[in-house]
Amino acid sequence: MASVKRIGVLTSGGDAPGMNAAVRAVVRTALANGIECVGIRRGWQGLITSDFVLLSRDSVGHILSRGGTILYTARSDEFMTEKGRQKAVGTCKMLGLDGIVAIGGDGTFRGALELSRLGVPVVGVPATIDNDVGCTNYTIGFDTACNTAIECIDRLRDTMQSHERCSVVEVMGRNAGFLALYVGIAVGATAVLVPEREIDFQRDVVERIQESRLAGNTHFMIVVAEGAGSAVEYGKRIRDAVGMEPRVTVLGHIQRGGTPSARDRETATRMGYCAVTALAEGRSNCIIATQEGGIVEIPIEEALQRKKSLQMDRYRIMEIMQLGGDAKSNVL
Repeated sequence: MASVKRIGVLTSGGDAPGMNAAVRAVVRTALANGIECVGIRRGWQGLITSDFVLLSRDSVGHILSRGGTILYTARSDEFMTEKGRQKAVGTCKMLGLDGIVAIGGDGTFRGALELSRLGVPVVGVPATIDNDVGCTNYTIGFDTACNTAIECIDRLRDTMQSHERCSVVEVMGRNAGFLALYVGIAVGATAVLVPEREIDFQRDVVERIQESRLAGNTHFMIVVAEGAGSAVEYGKRIRDAVGMEPRVTVLGHIQRGGTPSARDRETATRMGYCAVTALAEGRSNCIIATQEGGIVEIPIEEALQRKKSLQMDRYRIMEIMQLGGDAKSNVL
């Protein structure tokens, strides 16, 4: 471990609850092994502009329960250029960094791959509420985002049931429906629309509402992943098709904030620890991933080639839970 004297840590891309827990784990694991830790602020852009802060045990002492990221985050068009990456390498040399822990999603890891090709050892830690990083079963922030969306929808259901209405809720998930489907099952949604499944509006929405009404329900919940289309537009189509006046709610960035859940704190801590351990033991250019409950290291190039499929058996479970059983029951 003596060959690694100083490392950097950064957060990049969209923020996710649990990022601070990962930063804390990186810093404290590094210090426990006699390694200094430098926080790079504002992601890859901060590495270009030399925006940094020296991190101590005390400086990360009260961030475990905080959402967002104390290192801030940003997207960097400049880092996508060769000139920008060369500036980043220059900062690494100037600061004497022996490696970098990059916390974020696929975009962050593509940047990490380019930097590693220029000779900078990098280890990635997956953190995104979309849970769409192909090489890992779980990404930091997903559980908290789900719980936030579920709490919001439960509150909506109270008023929706009182007024016997239909509610259309848009959750995040630009290209992935993991969040929408997980939340849909948890709240007993009438229908869930995800980008991974071709949408037939008559089959997937109209008929689901009609069947639910025949089963005795007088209120309906439609959950839409943002990548599957606009909740506002679906609301208009529902009004025209079934004669109801849906209430549309776009949860937006509220899902990214808030106190991270126990799962996100614990997973982030383990991943941060493993990332520093890998660098300290001479391993780099990999992603720390969860596989079957354990932590594994996957080469960045291989990790970026992997794809994660939505578990469509869960979609069927969601349908059965909504319409199965006694047709006269009004219990979700």
